[in-house]
Amino acid sequence: MSGHSKWHNIQMKKGKNDAARANVFTKIGREIAVAVKAGGPDPANNAKLRDVIAKAKAANMPNDNINRGIKKAAGDGDAVNYVENTYEGYAPCGVAMIVDTLTDKVNRTVGNVRMYFDKCGGSLGVSGCVSYMFDTMGVIIIEAEGHDEDEIMMTALDAGADDVIADEDVFEIRTSVANFSQVRETLEKDSSIKIVSAEVSRVPSNTIELDEEQTAKVQRLIDMLEEDDDVQNVYHNGILFEQEEED
Repeated sequence: MSGHSKWHNIQMKKGKNDAARANVFTKIGREIAVAVKAGGPDPANNAKLRDVIAKAKAANMPNDNINRGIKKAAGDGDAVNYVENTYEGYAPCGVAMIVDTLTDKVNRTVGNVRMYFDKCGGSLGVSGCVSYMFDTMGVIIIEAEGHDEDEIMMTALDAGADDVIADEDVFEIRTSVANFSQVRETLEKDSSIKIVSAEVSRVPSNTIELDEEQTAKVQRLIDMLEEDDDVQNVYHNGILFEQEEED
């Protein structure tokens, strides 16, 4: 996930092309492995695994890939053990950035992340240097077509959501981390609701609006990070410049 609350920034890395999809599937596969090792292979008894499976389906990951990942993590005693780490710093133009990683080689990953920041004119900082600018919450994006905002609001709030934001052609539903799974599962039961994405995210409390030149500098760093298999998520507080489409 990248960026602020705009849903198209949240979804930027999904489905750009075959290589991008393969990259997303690799990252989700690691999340499946971690969830299985932590809570077992049965989604009915593993809420974290249910959340990752929902994320995988929203990203159009084939069921065969999901099931294969679960079986591999559950049955292979020699399976890779991934370590979760989070790095914080500043991208160019003073944009605060948080990078979540999942890796089997920590030294390689931190070296690469530091190199990306340095190469793009950013600076990697110490733990806590920017995280106070972000709130950790569940973010569920659903398609707005065919749905009344008040009805979605009532359904989501009744399920335990904190807020619903109408944003272009989607609704963004925000929840506490504790209520994320139950809100997502409630929405999934309604066949008329199309979930675009659902994940625990870091939402910035303040944002910085970037012009076209600044956006290019920040986007270069985002792309480098997201192309790295060890990087799971990139969050930042920049509002990226969007080129208006010609008619």
